[in-house]
Amino acid sequence: MSEKASIEINEKWCKGCEICVDVCPRDVFEMRNFVAKVKDIDKCTGCMLCEQLCPDFAIIVHAPEKKKKSVSV
Repeated sequence: MSEKASIEINEKWCKGCEICVDVCPRDVFEMRNFVAKVKDIDKCTGCMLCEQLCPDFAIIVHAPEKKKKSVSV
């Protein structure tokens, strides 16, 4: 079983710009009362676009580490 990503949203910092809603390729976010909320965490792939593009630094994505394949020579 693989680990799932988790997302923290600092509601005090979120200004409701909706950038996270617009950039998320998996439709993970929605706006409620002018604040971003996680709508479906199971869809999150941990791409971190929301965190990287949030102008208010209100989003932190805890993405599971991807296992590196070892290459033998």
